[in-house]
Formats: sequence, structure tokens, C-alpha cells
Amino acid sequence: QVQLVESGGGSVQAGGSLRLSCAASGDTYSRRCMGWFRQGPGKEREAVARMYTGDGTTYYADSVKGRFTISQDNAKNTLTLQMNSLKPEDTAMYYCAALRLRMDEGSTTCRIRNYNYWGQGTQVTVSS
Repeated sequence: QVQLVESGGGSVQAGGSLRLSCAASGDTYSRRCMGWFRQGPGKEREAVARMYTGDGTTYYADSVKGRFTISQDNAKNTLTLQMNSLKPEDTAMYYCAALRLRMDEGSTTCRIRNYNYWGQGTQVTVSS
């Protein structure tokens, strides 16, 4: 089992920045996917940024490319989402998630399979 706890959410004005963190504990496997997802009011959950921890391969939603950066601190088992140039449409509940991979799976799996470990979420609100 993997436990995930997000932090760093808050309210900012458009153009501002926020840094979200996800602390992982329990069995944190080296072969896994880690990602940030978000869900705005009345909207479906969407993937914001995902990465394969095996080689650092990352995948970003088109709407956040160039503005958001996903990274991992292996020593601290912490996943980070640096969000710059925030827009009102970025307002959502942001969730940290993880997926343990089988031996025959690689980075591609991280963008096509559902994740099975989830944090409680942290709210991000961007005002205009």
C-alpha cells in the first residue's frame, strides 16, 4: 500500500505561481507511475502531468505545457508540481496519484492506465 498526502494548494491571482507537493509513504516502488490530476466544478477529472519514475519520462496536458513542471525527489519520496503563469481555468481540486507497474510495463502505461493510489486532494483557486 502507498499513502499519498498533498499540500501547497491555496488562492492566487492570475499570473501567479504555486508549488504543490505530494508526500508518499508505505511501499514506494521504483517501477511506478506518479501523476497529478485535477477536477474542476462540474467537470470530469483530467490528467495534468504524469511521469514514469523508471527513467523520468513525463507527459503533460496541452493546456499546461510550458507552465507546469512535474518532478520527483527520490530521497524524500516527494512528488512536486510547480505551477507558473496560473490562469482562472486552472482552478480545481488537485490530486496526487500513483500506479505500480508490472515487469512487462513501461512509461507508456503511465498515460493509458488508471491509477490506483490517490491522495485526498488540495484545492487551487486562481482569481482574475
